[in-house]
Amino acid sequence: MRLAHLRLPRITSYKHAAELQDRLVTNLLHYKSSPIEGRVQNPTIITAQFQPVYTCGRRELGTVSLEQQEYLRADGRAAFVEAMRGGQTTFHGPGQLVAYPIIDLKRHSMSPRDYVRLLETTLIHTCSRYGIKGFTTENPGVWTTQDRKIAAVGVHLRRNVTSHGVGLNVRTDLWWFNRIVACGLEGKETTSFEREGVVGKTVEEVGEVFVEELAKGLGIRDVDVIEREEVIDLKKVG
Repeated sequence: MRLAHLRLPRITSYKHAAELQDRLVTNLLHYKSSPIEGRVQNPTIITAQFQPVYTCGRRELGTVSLEQQEYLRADGRAAFVEAMRGGQTTFHGPGQLVAYPIIDLKRHSMSPRDYVRLLETTLIHTCSRYGIKGFTTENPGVWTTQDRKIAAVGVHLRRNVTSHGVGLNVRTDLWWFNRIVACGLEGKETTSFEREGVVGKTVEEVGEVFVEELAKGLGIRDVDVIEREEVIDLKKVG
């Protein structure tokens, strides 16, 4: 088994990444329903940086008022999107690593709880590679203190196939988080590699480390880089 890595260059829109993710999920679900003998469907991970966007989770669908949406759009500087992931409202933008693994949990003998733990452990190991001590608390995500959150986790499952994933702040402008109660956690702050004293790191290099650590956690030795066109060319089914 190999892990396919789609690394989106430059800063992209949430919509574009979501469309690519949907194609990969649909393709994997189609394979599960009509497997081909002798063919293995490998897991895939998308890594990206987004243009500024606030997203709310599925528990908040339809509850964010038009006035709140207008506020979040910050005079046109950010987008607002309702997502199917778990969790509440958060921010994605330049300087933040977004990673979306598309994995068949059944094939890896993992429960949803096991998978969330895998993502958190992968984030902790990634931070550790840069000298940042991360840990989990009773609240979701990964933290550097009891009050400072460096990474958010929000996933969606469909027939045991994962989508969405994590947001890890590398050099994110934390002002964007100050405008919301991030992930619904009152009295908590958001931090980043830079705020923790680790400067000069790019989202791309941190993304490579995250993918490497995720592959280790899945027991996969080889990572293959794939191109955006390979995903776009997937036959659209369903």
